[in-house]
Amino acid sequence: MNGTLQSVLHPAGLDAAIISQFAWVLFGTGTLIFIAVMALLLLSMRRQARPVRPALWIAGAGVAFPVTVLTALLVWSTWRSAQLAPQTSRNAFTISVTAKMWWWEVRYRDPASGREIVTANEIHIPVGKSVYLGLNAADVIHSLWVPNLAGKRDMIPGRVTGLNLRADKPGIYRGQCAEYCGEQHARMALHVVAVPQAQFDAWLAAQARPARPADTRELQLGRAAFLEQRCQSCHTIRGVAEGSRLGPDLTHVGSRMQIGAGTLRTHRGALAGWIADPQAIKPGVFMPASQDLDGASLRALAAYLEHLK
Repeated sequence: MNGTLQSVLHPAGLDAAIISQFAWVLFGTGTLIFIAVMALLLLSMRRQARPVRPALWIAGAGVAFPVTVLTALLVWSTWRSAQLAPQTSRNAFTISVTAKMWWWEVRYRDPASGREIVTANEIHIPVGKSVYLGLNAADVIHSLWVPNLAGKRDMIPGRVTGLNLRADKPGIYRGQCAEYCGEQHARMALHVVAVPQAQFDAWLAAQARPARPADTRELQLGRAAFLEQRCQSCHTIRGVAEGSRLGPDLTHVGSRMQIGAGTLRTHRGALAGWIADPQAIKPGVFMPASQDLDGASLRALAAYLEHLK
């Protein structure tokens, strides 16, 4: 995990660096002005303080100083803002991100096969290359914000917006929904995984493949439990059950770092707990509990999902 977890203080991309610079310059300027005002206040409280003509105060501290400072900041910030990456998909690898209550659907187009790849809660990008995110929301207004890489962008139902993302060094950068969207808004996180181009191409090719076959008795029981419980009503596993888009695509769920949009690390126990009673972990999610599953079937189903890498 990257040491600069969800932090605006450690930019890892051009836009984030510019935004961070804005914050430091404005904060530093405000601090200097505050110190100067306090110093003048202390000087004015001295017994031997020499009186200053009101007209001089008004012209100097009330007009000339703020006009000079604000004009300088306006010119500098306008010049720096123009250096932010333009929001365009031209010549950029495009990824579609749809925000839902309370998870993120991420779609790619495999350049080799042309096949659409659907994942959830993780955005994989190549290092050093600009990626254009086409953003939309399925239900209410959400907002995508990855502080290490760029500013935030609102996601509005029925309207497609865009955001350029570029990571200058490999790492895992945490993002968050930045617009209150309901009961589980705080548990609507995602990760941006930035890797070298060759590693990204290999990952994309792996994601384009159908699900791994269930080649052991336990995995076969888990696959059967998935179908018997009608999990395919909401979830797709390519090569097993396809077509539903209500819930996250589970074709390679075992390769994801976390489930529940950043709620739990992905492992067999977490998957079993989530399947048994997701409402206990993330109240308000649309997935119902599977409390009628016997223990053996629950463990087999969790093992089956874990092996989907």
